[in-house]
Amino acid sequence: MTRQQLGENIGVALDSLRARPGRSFLTLLGIVIGVAAVITVAALIEGLNRDIVSRVQQLGSKVFFVGRFPAGVSPEQWTEEIRTRKDFEYSYARAIRESCPTVEYATVFADHSFVFGYENEIRYRNERATSFFLRGVDEQFDDAMPMATAEQGRFITEADQGRARPVTVIGLGIAEALFPQIDPLGRTVRLNGMPFEVIGVLANDDGLFGGPGLNDFVLIPYATFHKLYPEVEMHYLAVSVADTADLPQAVDEVVATLRRLRDVPPHKENDFEVTLPDFLENLWSQLTSTLFLLTFGVSSMALVVGGIGVMNVMLVSVTERTKEIGVRKAVGARRQDIRAQFLIEALAQTIVGGVLGIAVGAAASWAISQLFPTFSAYLSTFWIVTGAAVSAATGLIFGYKPASRAAEMDPIECLRYE
Repeated sequence: MTRQQLGENIGVALDSLRARPGRSFLTLLGIVIGVAAVITVAALIEGLNRDIVSRVQQLGSKVFFVGRFPAGVSPEQWTEEIRTRKDFEYSYARAIRESCPTVEYATVFADHSFVFGYENEIRYRNERATSFFLRGVDEQFDDAMPMATAEQGRFITEADQGRARPVTVIGLGIAEALFPQIDPLGRTVRLNGMPFEVIGVLANDDGLFGGPGLNDFVLIPYATFHKLYPEVEMHYLAVSVADTADLPQAVDEVVATLRRLRDVPPHKENDFEVTLPDFLENLWSQLTSTLFLLTFGVSSMALVVGGIGVMNVMLVSVTERTKEIGVRKAVGARRQDIRAQFLIEALAQTIVGGVLGIAVGAAASWAISQLFPTFSAYLSTFWIVTGAAVSAATGLIFGYKPASRAAEMDPIECLRYE
């Protein structure tokens, strides 16, 4: 087929769409819905993936966590062995620092928050805040967790920890709620009824997907925390290394040290859990894979419905243009020319539907990200090309039968057709 013939066939296909706009719209609707669904979900997942990667980078690829309980597993799924594990002790952090040469920082922390059924209140004069995370940390917490830096004032020191001082470093959201017009540093707040001096304010961190970030945290010395809330059993270790390449060796060293400290027999498994830096990214990948497969299944049904619609319309078009087919064959058109003409018409219809679907999907993902700022959207070139390719494949698959039927028609019978 020459370039001129290709251009003529495309022109005929577009004229056919314009000649019957109502029928064309209904034919393309399934294609538009299917491609739009894929593009919308893909753009949102891609945007959220970028947020996850950014969060992991902020958290640091050099940090891993150790605790009694497995991360990402609901307490209802814990076995009896997990429930009865020994608590972590503050001394573990020091032992790791002393016996693990690859480890740069090791810090212990514990939480007292609404997530675990605890109630907190922090108050300054007539202003108050609740539903925040109260965390006990030591002086190495900000070193091990680079995102937990004091943007104003200072962080908790070894002297604060050693003397169990009533001092606190608060998140930016807490600071704005309690001190809308004044500098919070040096002020005395009442934390669950106890006086605490504000010594620092953490850098801005809104959290992920609208969830709690450091803006909603109140940090106090671990020794102070343990004195006030001895009943809290959820203790964790955050361990960091100087170089990411040292992470596997550091994990081995920490595991060996904790097994010794916790008297775990050689033939038994660890009675603690290690959570690596890529845990959040892997968990998110599992969730998005399931979501995308579900969306792909629904959109595939829409594409099949749209493809069947294209096939039916093309079959009707072949019948309506029987005489035209006979005339073309009579003047020398070959079977492959007729087949190509109708395939190009089917392709034109589905590609137009695909382009509209991409536009609708891009607009929908943008609108969702505007209505819900916690959901960012990013439409990559890969998904634009994929949307166009899927729509083109639908045209080829469902347009082949009508095109073949037209190509096999007898020219004499076609010319006699009324």
